[in-house]
Amino acid sequence: MTMQPSAPLADYLTHLTRRTFIGQSARGIGGVALGSLLSSSIARAVESKAKGQPGLPHFKPTAKRVLCLFQSGGLSHVDLFDDKPMLHRHAGQEIPASVKGTQRLTGMTSGQSAYPVVPPLKTGKLCGKHGTWISDLLPHTQTIADDICIVKSLHTEAINHDPAITYLNTGNQLPGYASMGAWASYGLGTENENLPAFIAMVSQGTGKNPGQPIFSRLWGSGFLPASHQGVGLRPGANPVLYLNNPPGVERAQRRAVLDDLAALNHSRAAELGDPETIARIDAYEMAFRMQTSVPELADISGESAATLDAYGPEVRKPGSYAANCLLARRLLERDVRFVQLFHRGWDQHIALARQLPNQCRDIDQPTAALIKDLKQRGLLEDTLVVFATEFGRTVFSQGKLGDPAAGRDHHGRAFTVWLAGGGIKGGMTYGATDDFCYNITENPVHLRDLHATILHCLGIDHARFTHKFRGLNTRLTGVEEAHVVKAILA
Repeated sequence: MTMQPSAPLADYLTHLTRRTFIGQSARGIGGVALGSLLSSSIARAVESKAKGQPGLPHFKPTAKRVLCLFQSGGLSHVDLFDDKPMLHRHAGQEIPASVKGTQRLTGMTSGQSAYPVVPPLKTGKLCGKHGTWISDLLPHTQTIADDICIVKSLHTEAINHDPAITYLNTGNQLPGYASMGAWASYGLGTENENLPAFIAMVSQGTGKNPGQPIFSRLWGSGFLPASHQGVGLRPGANPVLYLNNPPGVERAQRRAVLDDLAALNHSRAAELGDPETIARIDAYEMAFRMQTSVPELADISGESAATLDAYGPEVRKPGSYAANCLLARRLLERDVRFVQLFHRGWDQHIALARQLPNQCRDIDQPTAALIKDLKQRGLLEDTLVVFATEFGRTVFSQGKLGDPAAGRDHHGRAFTVWLAGGGIKGGMTYGATDDFCYNITENPVHLRDLHATILHCLGIDHARFTHKFRGLNTRLTGVEEAHVVKAILA
């Protein structure tokens, strides 16, 4: 049997979707009206990328931009921020059953025959005017105590890493939802046309190596338009893959190709009304502009020796947490809306005594230097900084007490984060736990409340900030109750 050559029209009709067919069948006045509506929709999509959604912000914001310093793996609040006298008096003894309760444990400790209390690894001191305890493992963080608000009563339902990390970053334990930065970009747009509104960077710590995996969906746009997803910056000479022109291609040639491609894509978008086509145009244009903005961003040769020294010895090592902190400040002063650092290595199930000091050394000096740098440059007052983790660690030992291999298990019922700048009261502690740092006794703060507070600082009412998805008006804070933590607002 001889195959007949395919006809372009026949191929087109074969692959024609029902939606496209109905849309293209509207001829005459209806077709003109449809084309006008689509053109208006496309124009609005392009404009919303820069200006955000109509009606936002809902009220005057206290923060123009957000920096999230995410400590991946589950930072130990017991060792670093929440020491209690009872931990020392009860050291080595079984945690009281009335305290431990019936909390669900992970499979790593549920089979233990004993749950002995382990006090903080190192001593600490009362810091700042409010006299909050901070471990000596964080001597530089101790110096910024009056600039930060320490929340000791955060809690989450998730007890395993990926659901917990996904929950904190997207408001849902299931993959596929929009990240915090994507929501900020979608709602408020960008103030720098030469850089993405949302940028993420990942570093590996010297605690647990390798740390928990960090997936790009954590800065993804989920069901929001793809143009609002974060852009990951890589360490080294090529922070963004495929950004440079191929050998032999000049910038003017690339510009001409993009102009022709944009014309074709706009024509196709007007025909089909597909918002992802607009996102593709945005991506091409942003990549072209980033060919000049990213090299300038990554060039730290203009930073003073004093500034570089403040961030610590790792600042000149591309991809380190210190280097990423410096780049974060450079991004924020260029008005990037949302910057997020992910630092891996906080999952101290084993070898707590060896791993935790190393992990603290990674982040302590650069984090404190970043806060001081932002403050000195006048950026902290309108930049919200969130130092967060997915859950805390248990007060009892995972493994045999006193064993060098012992650590702490996951603990979601109570853990610590801190915030600074952007409308947050510095020099205060909010919330409290019991004598064993195990249960919340005062002012509980759910992850949804944290998200609501972040949006509030950006001038957004979380309850009114929605996007239609699967028939629901979906929010970052989800469908359950969420409250702004007003007591920590300046």
